[in-house]
Amino acid sequence: MSQKQMKEAFVSNLNGTSVLEITQGLCLPAFCILCRGLLIIFSQHVCFSSSHTQGTQFFIDFVFLIVPMVATLTILSSSLLLEQLTVIVFGAGLFYQIYCRRTCYARMPVQKILEKFLKISVESEHIPAISCFRVINNAFSAVAILAVDFSLFPRRLAKTELYGTGAMDFGVGGFVFGTALVCPEVRRKPNMEGPRFYYFTKSLYSVWPLVFLGIGRLVIIKSIDYQEHLTEYGVHWNFFFTLIIVKLITSLLLTFFPPNKSWILAISITVSYQLALHFTPLKKLILYGTDGSGARVGLLNANREGIISTLGYVAIHMAGVQTGSYVFKKRLQMKDWLKVTCCLLVAAIILFISLYIAQANIEAVSRRMANLAFCVWIVASSLMLLSSLLLCDIILGFAKFLIKGALVPGSWKLIQPPATNKKHSESLVSEAERKETSLCLITAINRNQLLFFLLSNITTGLINLMMDTLNSGTLWTLFVLYLYMFINCLIIYMLHLQDKTIKFW
Repeated sequence: MSQKQMKEAFVSNLNGTSVLEITQGLCLPAFCILCRGLLIIFSQHVCFSSSHTQGTQFFIDFVFLIVPMVATLTILSSSLLLEQLTVIVFGAGLFYQIYCRRTCYARMPVQKILEKFLKISVESEHIPAISCFRVINNAFSAVAILAVDFSLFPRRLAKTELYGTGAMDFGVGGFVFGTALVCPEVRRKPNMEGPRFYYFTKSLYSVWPLVFLGIGRLVIIKSIDYQEHLTEYGVHWNFFFTLIIVKLITSLLLTFFPPNKSWILAISITVSYQLALHFTPLKKLILYGTDGSGARVGLLNANREGIISTLGYVAIHMAGVQTGSYVFKKRLQMKDWLKVTCCLLVAAIILFISLYIAQANIEAVSRRMANLAFCVWIVASSLMLLSSLLLCDIILGFAKFLIKGALVPGSWKLIQPPATNKKHSESLVSEAERKETSLCLITAINRNQLLFFLLSNITTGLINLMMDTLNSGTLWTLFVLYLYMFINCLIIYMLHLQDKTIKFW
């Protein structure tokens, strides 16, 4: 068996892991980001140390975002609960120290402080939780696409063959959901309405980089005979082509349907698609082709998984649009954001219950088909991650509320209502605006999402061509993964510091 065949077999015929394990893994980065913010507050404003330099801030961000992610997908994959508890205890300890040494409302009981905090306002045009959601998914995908080729990566976390939930299966669906959260139709202003087909025309123009990347990836993969998981998308299809079709279809649908009603489309498409899988030959077509033999002759047969599963991703995108429309509504006080967090959490729990019912009575989760259970799982997991990030943002905001002049890069700005103490108002607003900083890896990756994803794919390919990943030892695997992520993150961070956004459309 050739090296290529061995690598293809290594990532094939897998059945995934439990939904609970993946959900735990998704929430861990949110807790890490919270700990990162609490540590910055503690070090800068409690220990009275000097402001962080560019190098120090990059190191802190890398340690709290990337290091645990790589460890979770490799050496600590069997100790996820212990890792999660350690991070929570560490964060709770930091928060306790900050509360005990608070510089604002020092003599006020905690109940009164909470009442004042819930009436505080935040700058709601930029929502850090959404940026973190997209960055976490992108960073996770970057780690996983290389780590999966090493024997240290647990097979249960890789993409599943037909049925099951793998951590990497969430990556593709989460990417679609995260893109939908910030799509132009969600962010448009009510008083800025253009021609009916304005956003669809804009989408036709904006997808050309994806067309270039999709074709480029296809040509390179075929020309160098790189290993492929054939049943993932097909012979010629790849995720870039899925993103193109999803973007165009959803833009066209949103031309006729308002974004805040897109949940109707999401449910209609998902249910109709599942009915087609159940009552028509569509499922057999996906699994065995038009002739029932599994042959890959003809464009449809060659790429049947990628082409047909697009319907499921369209439904996920519409669910993301609905979520984005809800989250981006203007809210005045912190208590309103607490309600949003609770609503998203309740929605996630309801969807997880629905997932259990769907898997028990209809069909198990299938990434290959992007069926009803898969769509419900992706949306439920995405809402769980987003609500966790919002909750962590609120806790971090409370910590900033307790410390005069506290500033954490990439977090919410607190805005004190005019009727409250003027002196404290100045400490929350003027200093934050005056000391606005760009020292944040999260902001850097969010700024150049597509470039980071492309860079990760290129470096993954180069590493696979240069070394035998299957027979690498533990220490060498960790060294390669951390060096790979360090280089990718550093390039994106340096571009951000130079105020560069790589965008050609």
